[in-house]
Amino acid sequence: MASTATIGSFTLESGQVLRSVRVAYRTWGALNVAADNVIVVGHSLTSTPDAADWWAGIVGSGKALDTDRYFVVCANVVGSPYGSSSPLLEDPATGDPYGPSLPQASVRDTVRMQRWLLDRLGVRRIAFTIGGSMGGMQALEWAFYGDYVRGLVPIGVGGRHSAWCIAFSEAQRQAIFADARWNEGRYKADCPPSEGLAVARMIAMISYRSFTSFVERFGRSASPVGPAVPFAAQSYLHHHGTKLVDRFDANCYVYLTRLMDTHDVSRGRGAYEEVLRTITQPALVVGIRSDALYPLQEQQELARLMPRARLAVMEHDHGHDTFLIEQEALGLLVRAWREEVIDPQVFAAGKAILV
Repeated sequence: MASTATIGSFTLESGQVLRSVRVAYRTWGALNVAADNVIVVGHSLTSTPDAADWWAGIVGSGKALDTDRYFVVCANVVGSPYGSSSPLLEDPATGDPYGPSLPQASVRDTVRMQRWLLDRLGVRRIAFTIGGSMGGMQALEWAFYGDYVRGLVPIGVGGRHSAWCIAFSEAQRQAIFADARWNEGRYKADCPPSEGLAVARMIAMISYRSFTSFVERFGRSASPVGPAVPFAAQSYLHHHGTKLVDRFDANCYVYLTRLMDTHDVSRGRGAYEEVLRTITQPALVVGIRSDALYPLQEQQELARLMPRARLAVMEHDHGHDTFLIEQEALGLLVRAWREEVIDPQVFAAGKAILV
């Protein structure tokens, strides 16, 4: 079960203020005496803070994120329905759920909230940050905390949200807005726009996979559902749409896709390429050759411009979701980099004693 910390007030990048901000989080392992054996995991759009659940092949004893040696932290992003402040929670000013009126946070705000949490947990330095997709945005944003962060592992992401990704997100939001239950933007907890959310998820699932993965998995196979949904590819999308409706919220989905649209490491910092050249931490940039949403060229760009970055390419056909599906292969890449680059820095003489 996630723990929760509360910030009295938090000023967002926009200048708006959030009151009584909740940050839900999970931890694994123990903090060492130097309080610097910390791995921060960023979760993706609809994931929970329980990284050991959705990344079971990566987080745990002896794994890439080794909980015997490291203190692993995953905080729920503001706007997500899994414990942090979100459209589902009560607005202290009105006593009603925030709904779509929750002031919009950015990726940068999210990382600042996580820094507050780490200070509260007694962390003095991060060994490395890691995440895929929206989690990769957070991993990159941590680069601007200087020596506080030793290394970075952004996976399946670019340095800024592309027009391509923004367009996909907008199509998903419009599917939600077209739902009659959206009710012109007014939040109704007893009547959420579930049909629109299901369609949004269907659009997303197409972007998360690849042409090859759909053809090889489904071809023109018949659906087990029947004539109303004749093809297996259709029933797959319907299944995932319904599954998300059962565990997520439409307002949260809109909020988080807008949060992802804010991702741009250069905003307010200078010219994009020059800003990437200022990232001095060693980094493992993981790309997926079949990723249609965050094409490999984006990770190649990061690795080319970030002075101490190396590129690792996953050759699987699953598309963007490869980082969630091929966990053994990803774990081998991350573990090899960690053992070569990060472990020697963290586990110097006298620093490996856990508290």
